[in-house]
Amino acid sequence: METEIRFRIATEKDLDSIVAMLADDVLGSKRERYEQPLPNSYIKAFKAITSDPNNELVVACDGNEVIGVQQITFTPYITHQGGWRATIEGVRTSASVRGKGVGSELIKWAIQCAEERGCHLVQLTTDKTRPDALRFYERLGFKATHEGLKLKL
Repeated sequence: METEIRFRIATEKDLDSIVAMLADDVLGSKRERYEQPLPNSYIKAFKAITSDPNNELVVACDGNEVIGVQQITFTPYITHQGGWRATIEGVRTSASVRGKGVGSELIKWAIQCAEERGCHLVQLTTDKTRPDALRFYERLGFKATHEGLKLKL
């Protein structure tokens, strides 16, 4: 990896960069609204995430530049003897660093956080129209062991 990155919890000042990354792909451009000022819905969601001790919005930075993002949610379950799981969502990297290992480092960092919090499982989903993303996660050790279902409201 050519880029020296560090990870930290996102601040509200990072929100513009985060939404820009979320909107910068085929699917994201259809569901996100990257405009100035940012829609208030992003600010409300950010505040809800950061006020919840079981949610972390994490950014990867190269110097002062935000180059990656992911959300990690820690959930207690009654199954698996009352174990905890970590769910990774919203993983994106800046177009300028794609293919340089930043995404892999983000996921490895999330796995380490999950281990430190005592989780027995890390889970994530990827859209079926993203076969490259599926291969990426499989290279990192994830296995498609379940069929995920969603109900859009």
